[in-house]
Amino acid sequence: MMRPKIAFAMAADKTKFVFDEQALARLAVHGDIVQATPLNEFSGDAARAVLAEIDILITGWGCPMISESVVRAAPRLKLIAHAAGTVKYTLDPSVYAAGIVVTHAADANAVPVAEYTLASIIFANKRMFEMRDGYRADRARHTSHALMDEPIGNYHRTVGLVGASRIGRKVARFLAGFDFTVLLSDPFVQADDPVTALAELVDLDTLLARSDVVSLHAPSLPTTRAMIGARQLALMADGATFINTARGALVDEAALIAELQSGRLHAVIDVTEPEIPPLDSPLYSLPNVFLTPHVAGAIGTERLRLGQLVVDEIERFVAGEKLEFVVEPALLERLA
Repeated sequence: MMRPKIAFAMAADKTKFVFDEQALARLAVHGDIVQATPLNEFSGDAARAVLAEIDILITGWGCPMISESVVRAAPRLKLIAHAAGTVKYTLDPSVYAAGIVVTHAADANAVPVAEYTLASIIFANKRMFEMRDGYRADRARHTSHALMDEPIGNYHRTVGLVGASRIGRKVARFLAGFDFTVLLSDPFVQADDPVTALAELVDLDTLLARSDVVSLHAPSLPTTRAMIGARQLALMADGATFINTARGALVDEAALIAELQSGRLHAVIDVTEPEIPPLDSPLYSLPNVFLTPHVAGAIGTERLRLGQLVVDEIERFVAGEKLEFVVEPALLERLA
């Protein structure tokens, strides 16, 4: 194909580090960057002029909705490369109707989420957050020493993964290097799936009852909304830890807070519904909760992976090679 023309559409303040000089130089080898400044809207005359001449649109966090009118304004557009996680909230079905190929960097964004999850599992099993608080309050270490004599730690513990998503599968691979029993619950996984070599496939109730740590990696769908509620949480053993790096909507938050307030469970929570909990939410202050502001995914220089993956895909596209991370319409609905 002739040298494609390339533009960006994303929020500049949310995408720092995604494309460094090396990534931009690689892009320039394979195409002409029409405008280095990302588009943050598609309706203005200047934006429409850019859309009219591009073959490749690189999107990211903060990209406006790519609607039917945007598709009509970009008659040459052949590829949308999303340099972020899920792309499903950005695309109108008209994108696929127009024959535009879509790829995304979700696999690159999954790496730091899986790393965050692994760190959380290890710290949770050793009760590190409780150790920290106990040491601050009791510098003679009596509290810490007493906790050390409880049946805690990472040897021969059971970790349950809910969802064999990209992230869930990466976590399963990470856990293979430890002395864990790993359980997996996912209705889409069949017995011959390679992931079953890393984790024992069980139903959700069994996983919840057997696990010392439960980590949620399911997609946000109408059928998975509040999939973890009071009944499911009640199945978890006293002292177990619940980790959520997926979506807040998957959990009945009131039920989770009730269990946490009882002191029976611990939690590591990176995502909530709503995105920012109310100012008076107990999640901010409960001692058995480690709450983070949706940072498990790519932040800082971790974002470089996103740009590198997208450039890799664009290089394949220009060379006429098969893309590795194409998002088909059927897959779009099952993304997180």
